[in-house]
Amino acid sequence: MEAPNGSGGGGGAPVVLNVYDLTPINNYLYWFGLGIFHSGIEVHGIEYGFGAHDLPTSGVFEVEPKRCPGYIYRRSVWMGTTEMSRAEFRLFIETLAGKYNGNTYHLISKNCNHFTDDVCRDITRKPTPGWVNRLARVGFFFNRLLPKSIQVSAVGHVPTHPALSVIGDSDEDELDQHLLPAASVDLHPVNGPPKLAKDLL
Repeated sequence: MEAPNGSGGGGGAPVVLNVYDLTPINNYLYWFGLGIFHSGIEVHGIEYGFGAHDLPTSGVFEVEPKRCPGYIYRRSVWMGTTEMSRAEFRLFIETLAGKYNGNTYHLISKNCNHFTDDVCRDITRKPTPGWVNRLARVGFFFNRLLPKSIQVSAVGHVPTHPALSVIGDSDEDELDQHLLPAASVDLHPVNGPPKLAKDLL
C-alpha cells in the first residue's frame, strides 16, 4: 500500500489499519458510513488485534496482515509511519497489551477498534477513521438509556472459537494467530482462545 499524495511517506515503517467485515450486511451499511467492523493494526509486516477470552490475561494477538481468521478483509487505511524499530514497536504493543485483557473486551466500550485507535493515537497522533467504530459509539449512547439489567456488559462466558496458540518463540514464517503476553506479567497458557467479535453478537 502506498502513502497518499503529500503524506511524506518517505521515512519510517508504514502504519496501516486493516479493516474487516463482521457481516455481509456491511456491503449495504458501508455506503451510509456504517458497518460492523473488526480492525487490526499492521506495522513491520505483522498485524495486531484485540479479542475476548475468559481470563485476566492479554487479549492482544498477532496475525498475518489482511488475513485475520473469521473475518472478511475489506480495505486498508494508511495511518502514517513510525520511527520505532521492530523490537521497539513489539515492546510498545506488549506494554499496551497489559491494558487489554481478554476478559475486559466489551462490544461497545472496549473492542478491537478501540485498541487500534489507541495504537494509532499513540504512534501517529491520528485517530482511526470515525466510520470504523461508529456503531459502537451509537450503541454506547443507546446502551446508557437502557435499564442496567439489560445493558450490554463486558464479556462473560461465551462460546469458544477454534484454538489459537500462545505466543512464545514463534517463527514469523509460520505466523498464524498468537496471543501476546503483557510486558510486565508472566505468560500463562490460555485454555480458550480469544472470541471473535462476531461470536459475541
